[in-house]
Amino acid sequence: MPEACIVGWAHTPFGKLDAPDVEALIGSVARAALEDAGIAPAEVGAVFVGHFNNGFSRQDFPSSLVLQSIPELRFTRATRYENACASGSAAVHGARDWIAAGRGRFALVLGAEKMTATPGEQVGDNLLAASYRREEGDIPAGFAGVFGRIADLYFQRYGDQSDALATIAAKNHRNGVDNPYAQLRRDLGFAFCRAVSEKNPYVAPPLKRTDCSPVSDGAAALVLADEATAETCRKAVRFRAAVQVNDFLPLSRRDPVAFEGAREAWRRALDAAGVRLDDLSFVETHDCFTIAELIEYEAMGLTPPGQGARAALEGWTAKDGRLPVNRSGGLKAKGHPIGATGVSMHALAAMQLTGQAGGMQLPRADFGGVFNMGGAAVANYVSILEPMRV
Repeated sequence: MPEACIVGWAHTPFGKLDAPDVEALIGSVARAALEDAGIAPAEVGAVFVGHFNNGFSRQDFPSSLVLQSIPELRFTRATRYENACASGSAAVHGARDWIAAGRGRFALVLGAEKMTATPGEQVGDNLLAASYRREEGDIPAGFAGVFGRIADLYFQRYGDQSDALATIAAKNHRNGVDNPYAQLRRDLGFAFCRAVSEKNPYVAPPLKRTDCSPVSDGAAALVLADEATAETCRKAVRFRAAVQVNDFLPLSRRDPVAFEGAREAWRRALDAAGVRLDDLSFVETHDCFTIAELIEYEAMGLTPPGQGARAALEGWTAKDGRLPVNRSGGLKAKGHPIGATGVSMHALAAMQLTGQAGGMQLPRADFGGVFNMGGAAVANYVSILEPMRV
């Protein structure tokens, strides 16, 4: 079966943006991605849009909004993908499957979210919809409270890991300084991230503000092509594997601190790609909260269960460590406009693999891993990517 390749991309800065709505955000990256890939709108066979919304925008049904900025795409098939915080990767994987099935030569993938215009209390309630409301709807602090509970349970089982969480936060803020798209481009340092203070209060104990990704606006786009077509393009990054694994939505149906769905997605993806974790040059992973990144170290197989702190504290995941994680700054520093996140992660991985990551560029970029999840390890997407040498 032919594989899909990423042959172009575009990315807005993340943060509180002047763009008034999702339509404007989509328009800011759609044509730019086509131009980056060197193709005309008439060559696009399908459009895939990642968008969570769930109350962030009165304008839902975003699949055809790209036509507002690229009217030449009128009558092109377009579909919205939604899978909570993994909506962007759902769109990416949908486009990859469409290409791999031989349905067309080029697909345009878009991810966007406008969150900062929504009042804070409503933001928390909107995000809580990514959990099982029947059992988790009354957890204090909304969705942050869900991960606060996970962190508390992890601490009870394996001991206080506050030093490790602060190390992860400081690492990602330090990495974010090098990312021109990042929302938070300031090296806060370990001491600030470790201490509770007026500027770094508890949000959902034991999680502090520096343990939580910010509310963000932003958009990202990709152009995917089949391998034969990609050979004629200026640049190309091939999918070695693309795996989706879903788990139970209620935390009560599973071990909240094990991220078993994430572990299974990583296992399947590495097997499908024919590589080991040690073969990867870097990973972009879903650090919506620092406790998530810690547990994801264990899920990807970097450490045994309960030992994720070692990877953080011993510098394994730093930019010069054995497996750099979130060289972009991750969701923690880059920002987390939900529908855009998975598309952004793939775009930044493609930049690394083609030597176009600027100040974020790693000296070695042979294989990259992307992990994007919806909810608390409910919808789990792993992509293994490699540069296509032509």
